[in-house]
Amino acid sequence: MNYTFICSGSSPGSGYTVSLPSDTIAPADTTASDSTANDSLSVSAFYEAADFNSIIEPVTVDPADILYPGNSVQQLLKGNAAGLYVQEASGEPGTDMNIFIRGISRPLLEARDLAASRPLVVIDGIPLIGEHPFAYDIQQYDFNRIGPATNLLTNIDPSNIKSIRILKDLASAGHYGPRGVNGVVEIETRSPESRRRITFDSYVGVVQKDNVHTINGVFENDFRQQFYERYAGITERQRYPLYLQDSLNSAYYGPSNWNDLYYRNSMVHSINASITGGSARANFRFALGTQKTNGIADNTGLTRSGAMFAMNMLPFEWLSVSTMVNANRLDRDRNRSLRDRFAEMKYLPDLSLPLAPNKANYQEYLDEFSKSFDDNKNNIIDGYFRVGLNFGKFNFYSRFSVDYNEGIRDIFYPGTLLETNSYVSNYYGYNQRMMVDNVASYSFDWNGRHHLDLEAGQSYQADLHRYNYAYAYKGPNDFIKINLLHADPNLGNYLEPTGFSRFMVFKFLDRTESRLISYYARGVYDFEDKYSFSLLLRNDGSSNAQPDSRWFVSPVVSAAWNIKNDLLKTNDRLDELKLYASAGRMGRLQLNDRYAQGPQYTVDIGWTGNPIASSFNAFPTLNRPYSLGYVGYDIPWAYTDMVNVGVNAAILDNRLRLSLEGYYKTDNELLIGIPAYAEYGYNLAYESGMKVLNTGVDLSVSANILQKQSGLNWNTSLNLNYNKNELLALPGGLDELVVGNRLLKVGESIDQYWLYQNEGIYNSDEEVPVNPETNLPLHYNGISLMAGDPRWKDLNGDYMIDNQDKELTGHSMPLVSGGFINDLQYKNWTLHLHLYFMLGRDALNQAMANRFDFINREGSIEMNSVKEITFWEKQGDYEQYPVYNPWSPVIPYRTDQDLFLEDASFLKLRTVSLGYDLSNADWFTEKVPGISRMFLYFSANNLFTLTPYSGRDPELIDYTGYDTGYGLSIPRTYTIGVKMDL
Repeated sequence: MNYTFICSGSSPGSGYTVSLPSDTIAPADTTASDSTANDSLSVSAFYEAADFNSIIEPVTVDPADILYPGNSVQQLLKGNAAGLYVQEASGEPGTDMNIFIRGISRPLLEARDLAASRPLVVIDGIPLIGEHPFAYDIQQYDFNRIGPATNLLTNIDPSNIKSIRILKDLASAGHYGPRGVNGVVEIETRSPESRRRITFDSYVGVVQKDNVHTINGVFENDFRQQFYERYAGITERQRYPLYLQDSLNSAYYGPSNWNDLYYRNSMVHSINASITGGSARANFRFALGTQKTNGIADNTGLTRSGAMFAMNMLPFEWLSVSTMVNANRLDRDRNRSLRDRFAEMKYLPDLSLPLAPNKANYQEYLDEFSKSFDDNKNNIIDGYFRVGLNFGKFNFYSRFSVDYNEGIRDIFYPGTLLETNSYVSNYYGYNQRMMVDNVASYSFDWNGRHHLDLEAGQSYQADLHRYNYAYAYKGPNDFIKINLLHADPNLGNYLEPTGFSRFMVFKFLDRTESRLISYYARGVYDFEDKYSFSLLLRNDGSSNAQPDSRWFVSPVVSAAWNIKNDLLKTNDRLDELKLYASAGRMGRLQLNDRYAQGPQYTVDIGWTGNPIASSFNAFPTLNRPYSLGYVGYDIPWAYTDMVNVGVNAAILDNRLRLSLEGYYKTDNELLIGIPAYAEYGYNLAYESGMKVLNTGVDLSVSANILQKQSGLNWNTSLNLNYNKNELLALPGGLDELVVGNRLLKVGESIDQYWLYQNEGIYNSDEEVPVNPETNLPLHYNGISLMAGDPRWKDLNGDYMIDNQDKELTGHSMPLVSGGFINDLQYKNWTLHLHLYFMLGRDALNQAMANRFDFINREGSIEMNSVKEITFWEKQGDYEQYPVYNPWSPVIPYRTDQDLFLEDASFLKLRTVSLGYDLSNADWFTEKVPGISRMFLYFSANNLFTLTPYSGRDPELIDYTGYDTGYGLSIPRTYTIGVKMDL
């Protein structure tokens, strides 16, 4: 029994086969696999012959049953494979999560950078298409992409997953070319079988709400009075917030019991069933399933319903035909946060009075909110049709595959929520990928000593992304709700029923297309299973590359030495010892087609608060893209160079296995905006030349400590990754570049924070250092520091605190991450424990900075001043921060200082599962004939966290490393379930 991921030791660039998820405790169903092995061989042989990936095939292990009630692939992968890092910034069901393999390839400066850093996800050979970041061009805020913004990887039913492989280097991921340059997550679903088999699995559980410390006006008033008593004058006291002035106001000074309406214990459940059948010549699998995941806060939830059908046919010994269709529907109940609502509306109302913490008052708000709607739906379908030819040593297959997803979001907010100004918006967008692959392979074998596999392939990929989006204000009344995308175009931008004001409509639409055509050849040579060599050559052409550099040639070489078979055959204690290495170069795709066009025009007429308007006085207009940045000529392909070296070892009849890999990866010729051409009106110009290095080590150890001793079996495994990044170059030979609140500096890490170093507080004016040459006190950007201001370190000793005194420190990405897994089996009982950890990761506690910076957040009409109902919840340790003068013009509680930088390392007990296999009990098989397997289990997830971080949860950090306080808690979940085979 082994439920850990297993190092394949396969190749240069070995992949990992993951028994997913790690939260599994049931023994594998060997009965089913044994019975179908011979019957399905005639069909599966075509795939084995045509799809070899590397020198030695990775070890594939059928996963045991999936017991973690996750709703996405990212959740199933977390903590299961060395080198793979999952970022779950919110526990809200259906929100997007980030996967990174072996670090980040570029600085994550904005949300659109995430799309260029994520790995490729492949299901049954279909590279999945995701949302395109071009929609951010019309957004003022990038908290969420317009549309449903649902995690599209929630469409894969975990019950249909047979195995997942993580391909981390160019030798193993090279089959996918530039699409797989960030690594590949390969998902193989359960195959059709020749015997009739019915499976059923279901679970039901509860997610437990958080225990929170609510506060009211009394607490907030006491908290603020320490600042007023020490620093406030008459003017400051006269401006005390109205909602805190009257201590008799029960809405703010009464009971703070809003949490009963916001937090909840809720149910989760899932039901899945499948049927297989047929013969060795033709077989099928049909599966149906539904899953409901409720959040613990703000009435959030996600429902997935789907069906999957796969069929294999072998009409002749030399001809195979197969097809698969996977269709799913996602319905998401989003949060009701003010920030997300105002960002969608691009309109901020009067923010002087926050929501009251009293239950009755909050209920009144929810009653008004219930008159609105926010419908979020996704329809997703992917599938393929494949024909294979087998003529002995020669094999050929041709495959046509499609991945299509569409998102729909309809919103209406009544005028009672927005100063009598109603709001409506509609979004419809889709992403479509069509692919044609043709692959031919031939195998040579001489005297059983020399073996050579040759493969040649061609692929064509066509991607299309499109959205239609419209929003409007000032509806006739709250009872008339219009779908703007399907409204009468003759109405134009106005709807003017008698007696009503004008209906202000703004419409946007955009589409982008790209093409990728690839040719490749690959050869793999093996001598007596001792020495192996491979060579891959690719030529990829992209429509998103500039016309004079459409094509990119990629070579990848690899070699492996099986020391066990070569030198240590007689060593009975050593079961495996292999060394392997790979080196190569692979092009990187540009996601945005505007970089292929050179200098260009765009629709770009806007005003403060709305970045783009599609026309001026109803007339479409074009102008230079001054705010978007200048794109010139001579932009080459970006590309990745990687060297990977590893060793696999196994001893004691494979009871102890080890894999150790080191890698050196550089991403070259990356584009970044550089301030330039201001005299022509541009803010910046995009130039290539940025170079980023990632180096690290992946370690995987698995051991079978007890093997059926006294009926007890104990397997344990550890996986961890150490990764460090460094900026090697910037365009034009620059040494450093400031982008927003980030500093990119050659020789430093790209995930560091750029912060002032805080050393305490000036308790008196006399403590402020004085410049002996000018007799002027130390100042911050021209403002003299005084008593009550922070002691920011003057790094260069010029008696001026400015950007030159900021220091690069901390890391938003973990230096070390991984998981520790233990599986125990005693007779029919199984126990699974999964620990998940991150080390060397820091977070900026922006939520706490906002709490202390109440003066600058109070009353102003800006997004930073929005106060959610969770404003009335105490989080963090208030005692660790000095009492600065909050009215100081230097903004003492500014976020860009290490006062709010904290160690966000953690260790989590992610899963504890206990199961019992009834099918192994004699009394059950005698009394319940016809059921070949029945497994009952109980699972508890996210039980505890050990961390020095003072905030809510060190996982709830966004891609920038900031804890904004908006991530909903990752819930503690308890489930009971059953899995049954007939």
